[in-house]
Amino acid sequence: MKTQNKGFTLIELLVVIAIIGILASVVIASLNSARTKGSDAAIKANLANIRAQAALYYDPGATYNATGVEVSCNVLGVSPYTVDAGCGELYSTTLGALEGLKAAAAASGTTAYGYISADGSEFAAAVALKTSGAGYFCVDSNGAGKVVTTMTLATPFTLCP
Repeated sequence: MKTQNKGFTLIELLVVIAIIGILASVVIASLNSARTKGSDAAIKANLANIRAQAALYYDPGATYNATGVEVSCNVLGVSPYTVDAGCGELYSTTLGALEGLKAAAAASGTTAYGYISADGSEFAAAVALKTSGAGYFCVDSNGAGKVVTTMTLATPFTLCP
């Protein structure tokens, strides 16, 4: 009586492992792209939230900053967050717009920028998008909420171009 060995050969196992490796690399590449797009969406949502908070804040006071001094606020997107002094009333911790800047900076991994004009009638906020070469997302008091490819984020910067 002849016995048969049941099982897989070494070649068959290597082929299956190679196929699984190729499929895994395709999935990982797709996940990185989705992760970057998700970060960009978080940045846009946080800055849109700042615009909504600014509209609520402006209504009763007719100003974004009562100090009469032009202010800019830079938030470094690496924990622990470092915030420039003198961010102005709009970007105060009590209003929550500063938290929006922190969250946008964290999603981007770069610095978020906030600006309020000297008379308090204008504000802007901008953060670099995570997608390579996508530019910056900027919101301002004119209702802009857009991606801009070229932007000078000097201290202080002005409204969205």
